[in-house]
Amino acid sequence: MKKNILIIGGTGFIGYHLAQKCVKKGWEVTSISTKKPKKKRYVEKVKYIYCDISKRKTLSKKIPKKKNYEYIVNLGGYVDHTNKQKTYLSHYQGVKNLANLFLNNQPKLFIQFGSGGEYGDLKSPHKEVIIKKKLDNYYKAKFLASSFLLRLYKNNKFPSVILRLYQAYGKNQDINRLIPIVIKSCLENKKFACTNGLQVRDFIHIDDVISAIFKIIKNKKKVIGEVFNIGSGHPKKVRNVINKIQKQIGRGTPLFGKIEPRKDEQNRTFPSIKKAIRILKWRPKIKFSKGIISTINSYK
Repeated sequence: MKKNILIIGGTGFIGYHLAQKCVKKGWEVTSISTKKPKKKRYVEKVKYIYCDISKRKTLSKKIPKKKNYEYIVNLGGYVDHTNKQKTYLSHYQGVKNLANLFLNNQPKLFIQFGSGGEYGDLKSPHKEVIIKKKLDNYYKAKFLASSFLLRLYKNNKFPSVILRLYQAYGKNQDINRLIPIVIKSCLENKKFACTNGLQVRDFIHIDDVISAIFKIIKNKKKVIGEVFNIGSGHPKKVRNVINKIQKQIGRGTPLFGKIEPRKDEQNRTFPSIKKAIRILKWRPKIKFSKGIISTINSYK
C-alpha cells in the first residue's frame, strides 16, 4: 500500500515542497489550506481540501472519517501576524482541533512546525528546552501549541514531535520574507531601505528542511515526544546576507540604517542543531553560497 500523508498548509512554501517530494516518492498526499494553491505551487496528484483548521466543526466535516493518515505535518497558520486573533486561533486552536480530531485514530507521527522564536530572549545558540517566557502573540501561540502536543503525548501517547524552524529560504517563496524581498529589489535595480543589518540569524535551504522531515519520519520511534531545532547551524549577519545577494545579482542598492529594528527584536537568534545531528543523523548539506545562487536564479 502507498504511504500517505496529510499536510496542513500544503499550498504554502514549505508545504508545496514537501507535497512535491512526497508525490515523487509515490505517496498519497492530501493538503488542507484555506485557499487554493497559486499556479506555481499546484502539484498534480495532490488532493486539496479547503477549510480553516481553527473552526472545529468545519474541519471535522471536511476530513474523511474512515481515513487513516500515517503522517500528519502541520505547517498551517495565519500568515499575517498583525491580526492577533486569527494568528492565535490558527496557530494554537487549530492545533488543538487537529489533535483532538485524530486522538482516537492516531497517525504514526504528528509533526508540528514550531519556531525558534519560542525561546524568547534566551541566549543563542538555542538548545531544545521548554521554558515559558514572555512572548509576542505569534510565538506565544506556537509555544502553547508545542506544550499542548507534548502534554498530549505524555497523557495520551499521541505521537507528537516538534520541529522548531529558523529562517527557511528557496524557490517559490512568497515576497514577504527577507531573502525574496532583497532578491526582488536587486533584480529590479531598486534602492531599498534596511535596518543596520547587524542582527545575526540562521538561514536554511528548503531542501534541507524537507530532508529533515523525512529523517524524522524514518526515525519515528526515536523522535516521538521530542523537540528538534532545524537550522543550518551557521548563523550569519543579515548585512552580509544582503550584500552577498546584491553582489551576486550586480544591481540594487541597500540603504542600511533606514529602518529602525523592532524594540522587541533579538540581536542574535540561532539554534544549536547538535540534537538533530546526534539522534536523526541529519545534517544540512546545502551551503548558503550555493543555495542563494539557485534561489536567485529561480526568481529571475
